[in-house]
Amino acid sequence: MKMIKAIFTKQAKDMFKNPSVLIMFVLFPAVAFIMTTFVQIPENEFVAGNMFVTMMASIFAGMGLITAVSGAIAEDIERKSLRFLVIAGVKPHQYLLGIGSFFLLAAAVTSVIFALIGGFTGVELFKFLTIMVTGTAASIMLGATIGMWSKNAQAAGGLAMPFAVIVGFTPMIANFNETVEKFAGVLYTQQINIIVNDFESSMVKPSLVIAANIAVLAVLFVIAYKKKGLKG
Repeated sequence: MKMIKAIFTKQAKDMFKNPSVLIMFVLFPAVAFIMTTFVQIPENEFVAGNMFVTMMASIFAGMGLITAVSGAIAEDIERKSLRFLVIAGVKPHQYLLGIGSFFLLAAAVTSVIFALIGGFTGVELFKFLTIMVTGTAASIMLGATIGMWSKNAQAAGGLAMPFAVIVGFTPMIANFNETVEKFAGVLYTQQINIIVNDFESSMVKPSLVIAANIAVLAVLFVIAYKKKGLKG
C-alpha cells in the first residue's frame, strides 16, 4: 500500500508540473460547456439534447487519456525511475495501481463535471458515470501498455496517437458503416458511445466488453513490465 501511495503522489506532482497534460482534464469539459451554452439552444432544432456533452465526453474517455498515461510511463522508463522501482521490488499491479488510480481519480472528477453540464440525474447519471469511469479505466490500461513498450516519451507519443485515433474515431465511423460497426463492437470506445448516446440501452454487454478489454490489456502490461522493467 505504501508503494502504491508513493507512486500516486509522484504522479500527482509530475502532472502538476506538466500543464499540457493538466489542461486536457479542463479543455474537454470547457469545450462541451461553451458549445452547449452558445450553440445548443432550444431554437436550434438540428442539435440534439446534450449532443456536445456526450460527444466531448466520449472523445475524452476514449482518446484523451491514452497519450497522457503512455507519456507518463515512458518518462519513468526514460528517467530510469522504473528500473529503480523494479529493483526496489515494486510489482506490476502496484505500479499500475499507483499511476492508474491517479489518472482514474482525475478522470472521475472530469466525468462529474460533464454530468453537471449535461444536467444528468437519476439513472442517467448512474449510467453516465459508470460507463465513463470504466471506459477511462480501459483507456488508462491501453495507455499504460503503450507506455511500457516505448523507449521514451517522444516514442510513446508517436505510438499512442494512432491507437488513440483508431479507438476514438472508429465508433463515429461505425455510425455510417455496417462493416465497421461489427468490428467496433469489440472496442471499449464503441460501448461508451452506445451508452452516452442512449441511456435506455442495457449496461450488461458494454460492461462485459469493457471488462474484457481491460483484462487483455492488463496481461499485455504485465508482460511488458516484466520484460522491460530492468531495462528501463
